[in-house]
Amino acid sequence: MWIFSWKGPTGFSASSTAEEVTRGIEAYGLTAIITGPTSGIGLETARILVLRGVHVVMAVRNTTAGQKVKQELINEIPKAKIDVMELDVASLKSVNKFVAAYKSTGFPINILIANAGVMAPPFTLTEDNIELQFATNHIGHFHLTNGLLDIMKNTAEKSGIEGRIVILSSELHKMSYKEGVRFDQINDEKSYTPLLAYGQSKLANALHAKELARRLKEEGANITVNSLHPGVIATNLARHTAWMRLIFGYIVRLMLKNVEQGASTTCYLALNPGAKGISGEYWADNNISSPSGFVNDPEFVKKFWDFSVDLIERTLTSSSL
Repeated sequence: MWIFSWKGPTGFSASSTAEEVTRGIEAYGLTAIITGPTSGIGLETARILVLRGVHVVMAVRNTTAGQKVKQELINEIPKAKIDVMELDVASLKSVNKFVAAYKSTGFPINILIANAGVMAPPFTLTEDNIELQFATNHIGHFHLTNGLLDIMKNTAEKSGIEGRIVILSSELHKMSYKEGVRFDQINDEKSYTPLLAYGQSKLANALHAKELARRLKEEGANITVNSLHPGVIATNLARHTAWMRLIFGYIVRLMLKNVEQGASTTCYLALNPGAKGISGEYWADNNISSPSGFVNDPEFVKKFWDFSVDLIERTLTSSSL
């Protein structure tokens, strides 16, 4: 149970809150993009970054909800600098539109947080004919990150400040299908198991961070990339199944983190000086942790990267997005 966790090498633990891991940090002049910032740990992450002086760009599917959250944050933190932009990470068309719109603003990017996600829904294909969890949790963020990398590289080079990419994974990435990733069955309804498919999409997040970190290091780019497990948190991610609502809502509530604790590792990786220069790692409870063996298999990681690139290229070509 997290409540009994000891502090790790960073000096923080599972019970540390996002406010605690960023206490004393002033991040005025930095700009961050956060996906899925209108509820749960995404909202708490946005609040903490704004509190520390970051200009936060909220990438939201529902702009009405986004504007409402923006006003609530400004009411709480009058100095808040927030912009709301439309983005549905489950749609490559929406990702392309967001990237084009963001480039037109002229905003820099110091921090990119891939937070939006969906957990264990019934089998569904997106408008791009990609299974919903894989599309939302991985493919959309993969395409978004690639589309914004040039801005991040330029920002890091001109400012001399390390860029940070933070990708939310989950301990359930270790409970994917036995093959890790079903390259030939991503969209196969017959073999679809909601929770295993969720694990697959979260494994994808850790694989993405691992290979992108390697590539950026090879280029000499001043950008780090890390993935993380936020903890088991009672959020609306569990809304798709009755048994998950029961478990998360009642049975183990005393063993769950609250959102303030759940957002802490994200905020640590985004802002804390202790994470400076650390890249390609998988984190949990504000400390480096051990990922699935697939993440430490260079051949598998590269195969997965190439698969993601190819899937996006084929999708964009077929739809002419």
